[in-house]
Amino acid sequence: MALTWTHKDRGEIRVHENLEELSIDLVDYIAEISEASIKEHGAFCIALSGGSLINLMGKLVEPPFNKIVDWAKWYVFWADERVVGKNHDDSNYKLAKDNLLSKVNVFPRHICSINDTVSAEDAATEYEFAIRQMVKTRTVTASENSDCPKFDLILLGMGSDGHVASLFPNHPALEVKDDWVTFLTDSPKPPPERITFTLPVINSAASVVVVATGETKANAVHLAIDDLPSLESSLSLPARMVQPSSGNLIWFMDKPAGSKLDGFKFSE
Repeated sequence: MALTWTHKDRGEIRVHENLEELSIDLVDYIAEISEASIKEHGAFCIALSGGSLINLMGKLVEPPFNKIVDWAKWYVFWADERVVGKNHDDSNYKLAKDNLLSKVNVFPRHICSINDTVSAEDAATEYEFAIRQMVKTRTVTASENSDCPKFDLILLGMGSDGHVASLFPNHPALEVKDDWVTFLTDSPKPPPERITFTLPVINSAASVVVVATGETKANAVHLAIDDLPSLESSLSLPARMVQPSSGNLIWFMDKPAGSKLDGFKFSE
């Protein structure tokens, strides 16, 4: 069983015994939000990230989920992407396509990937324009609280430095407020050229999930969630800045990642 509690400011925390349990719970949650979104407005708009997150979603392509999820109503976006060719091993699109999207019946025209033939700046501009068009046609819901899209679910991994999407600690991209999508040419992690959703877009989502696994993430998880005597060390931690204005925030982690959390230590 997962250890679950709600922090007064930082959302719901679910600490799982192992990756298998985490994967089952995560996929259950995605299927639940998909069904609720489709009932409410006829579509499910989900934004993915890369890394181990996609592997943890793998059970979506297995029974019963591959049969009960209404894939035809899914619209798939990326919260961040590396500006590389779609067949490049660094591509988040390729990772999702190979491990998930090619195995279920999401319409190809509902898969909204970046233009990988232009510069990072142009790719970000074009991606934002495409999303704005989909808000205009009401495929993607508009936020009631901001000039931003309201994605049904944004899935984020978290790095050991506390980065989410391609928003890195102390990077100017964290300060971008007026754009929905911004770009980097100097990512601290290779490859250097990337596009990423900005914090206002992430924080306008109906639900945001942050996934963290492994002991190397434990300190960043602690800084991102716990009440700290001095917040200064966590103020520029991107994961700490994920704070949906009216949506849900849920943290999925395994025991090693959650081992430094106050709530985890208390329960032990």
